[in-house]
Amino acid sequence: MSTTIVRAACPHDCPDTCALLVTVKDGVATEVRGDPEHPPTSGVLCTKVARYTERTYHKDRLLHPLRRVGKKGEGKFERISWDEAIATIADRLGAIALRDPQAILPYSYAGTMGLVQGESMAGRFFNRLGASQLERTICASAGGVGYRYTVGARIGTDLEQVNNAKLILIWGGNPIASNLHFWTRVQAAKRNGARIIAIDPYRSLTAEKCHQHIALLPGTDAALALGMMHVLVAENLLDGDYIARHTLGFEQLKERVAEWTPHRTADICGISVEEVQGLAREYGRVALAGEGAMIRANYGLQRVRGGGMAARNIACLPALVGAWRHPSGGIQMSTSDSFPRDSAALSRPDLAARHGAPARMVNMSTIGDELLKPASPAFGPKIDAVVVYNSNPVAVAPESAKVAEGFAREDLFTVVLEHFQTDTADYADIVLPATTQLEHVDVHSAYGHVYMMANNAAIAPLGEAKPNTEIFRLLAAAMGFGEDCFKECDDAIAAAAFRRDHPRSAGYDWDELKEKGWQRLSMPAAPFAEGGFTTPSGKCEFYSEQMKVAGLDPLPAYTPPYESVASNPQLGAKYPLAMISPPARNFLNSSFVNVQSLRDTEGEPHLDMHPDDAAARGIADGDMARIFNDRGSMQARVRVTDKARLGLVVGLSIWWKKFAADGKNANEVTSQRLTDMGNAPTFYDVLVQVERMAGDDAAAAA
Repeated sequence: MSTTIVRAACPHDCPDTCALLVTVKDGVATEVRGDPEHPPTSGVLCTKVARYTERTYHKDRLLHPLRRVGKKGEGKFERISWDEAIATIADRLGAIALRDPQAILPYSYAGTMGLVQGESMAGRFFNRLGASQLERTICASAGGVGYRYTVGARIGTDLEQVNNAKLILIWGGNPIASNLHFWTRVQAAKRNGARIIAIDPYRSLTAEKCHQHIALLPGTDAALALGMMHVLVAENLLDGDYIARHTLGFEQLKERVAEWTPHRTADICGISVEEVQGLAREYGRVALAGEGAMIRANYGLQRVRGGGMAARNIACLPALVGAWRHPSGGIQMSTSDSFPRDSAALSRPDLAARHGAPARMVNMSTIGDELLKPASPAFGPKIDAVVVYNSNPVAVAPESAKVAEGFAREDLFTVVLEHFQTDTADYADIVLPATTQLEHVDVHSAYGHVYMMANNAAIAPLGEAKPNTEIFRLLAAAMGFGEDCFKECDDAIAAAAFRRDHPRSAGYDWDELKEKGWQRLSMPAAPFAEGGFTTPSGKCEFYSEQMKVAGLDPLPAYTPPYESVASNPQLGAKYPLAMISPPARNFLNSSFVNVQSLRDTEGEPHLDMHPDDAAARGIADGDMARIFNDRGSMQARVRVTDKARLGLVVGLSIWWKKFAADGKNANEVTSQRLTDMGNAPTFYDVLVQVERMAGDDAAAAA
């Protein structure tokens, strides 16, 4: 028996980007474990990825091309050959492109975070075709824009320094479920005497294990940061030297935050004055004592109307108290921009130049509306074809009823590259089987640490599955695209993924990375200890001229939610409960939902509800309930618990619709409204009503 160990990397949308060791016996992957030598991974994997062989060899894997034979959404298909599938797609796309290639839309996101199987050959194909461009905003673009206005590039505190912090604010995240290796470092810091505070509307698994939980109202994070700044200024908990040398606009900021008294802040956030004051004082005192005061700002706080400004306001805090001086201080929202990716080499945007004017941009977060729009001078051609890869929009995009209605159009030609027959694949005309991470080559950056990662193919592709890159090579050839870039192999693409001449990549060499599996970027322990921000001024910008030019408030501000009882009393009278739908621990967005062991652990769709809210509606623990607003409804089993603060309901997500009793998930009630900056979705800016389901309806749902 031949046994080998293959170095790989987790491809999923998670900041941890773990280094994997895959055991292969006679060509079969038998085990996936974490690399104990890789510092961020330290030999530990989450429950999901530890079962990756179960996913790869799942009985429902798509292994052959399929053609639809039923109505869209029914999920009825027949097997066809690759030759027929590629010819059919090329003919249909070619005919549409002759009329207007912008009627063709790619739809993808982070089903794989790999730079090769993500947007390399796919990007080349759609650029050469002249298709519409997809504005990929569904996760973190609001906070990314707000952070860049303030700090510059998405660079922050190094994960490996977290152990040494003395105060850690976990703001808008649940790392036990979605950032396990950061949580491991937090636990180490806690054992070293650090105080841990969670800021989250919901008492998550993480919040339960912190020293303090501040349960503010959804969408009020920006106000809390302003209130903290007020206290820091009023009580002179400031690093005057750092402010003078490394920030811009302090005097204007000082005037602005004077308005944000602890009483005003507490009233808006739905917390106590003492919580506002105590949080600010503790943060300032730890930083000014020269100890690590660290903020882990996550994506939950961004998914509201004022999400970009919330990220901006929070990003101002470390510069006020000089927290950047300490390697374990500062803030981490993302480390993405630490990596010197060569995006031009990967996706070749120059190929689009042959079409003249830039292609129109279609926002992935409003795909429900976009698919239903007719042609017009303002919009351009109606979308006649969608090619979906690395995503499951029918499950994950907001205002789901409209998304499904758009994909159900009989005149819409839809191609889906997938591992499984997802909710979106049910609407496809052609389904193409894609390889999993164990079956192809890729290279990865990360957004929670600073290591370049290699993924070697551990096994041969199962059935007739092909890598995304090979699928787009075949389509390019069938459509007569003769450029040499469409003939590049995956190793050649990976070799060009990072700039070799950049000081951080330390002479990047793909062959060496493949052999070792990972390589740390050359990064300072404290990236902004002496300033050097990547803003136009080179300073942390409390006042941003760029924001003023963009028509935004150039100073930190607060924008109330679209949907809250306070900001919209009329809507609040009809739908009095705020709803958020953070990730379930055993799923990763919509990935892994079809793995039976993980779904069994998760159980069924649940709604956490405060005892007083439940009692007011005659709802008992374990009852089936209907959650609804003007956009739609879903059903879930209620868990009566004070983990949800009064006035808030929490539905952990994202379930595939086909695995829910009513064929629906939380995105039935979410909105296609966008954030203040970054054009991102407002998943957690939602008002609903909840009602107990009558006996017959509840029995049918069960």
